[in-house]
Amino acid sequence: MRISDDISNKKLDNITLFLTEGEALQLASYLKQLLEKPKEKGLHFHLSSEDYQKEITVCIYNPENITEFHPRAQKLIIDDE
Repeated sequence: MRISDDISNKKLDNITLFLTEGEALQLASYLKQLLEKPKEKGLHFHLSSEDYQKEITVCIYNPENITEFHPRAQKLIIDDE
C-alpha cells in the first residue's frame, strides 16, 4: 500500500477516511471494477465529494504496470518497498 498527498508530494503512512454511506458504496464499486479488470491499462478511479473539493484516487499496481504511472507515483512505489 502506498499513500500519497498529491499537493505536498509527500508520502503518508496513516490516514483515516470519513465517508458517507453513498461514498463508501461508490468506493466499493470502484474497487470491484479494479479487481475485475486488473490488466486494463491506466484503470483508476476518482472518488469525489459532492462539492468536488475532496478526492480519493484508487488504482491497483503491480511490478508489471508501475511504468504506467506518473513518475512521482513510480518513485513512491519503488522507494517505499
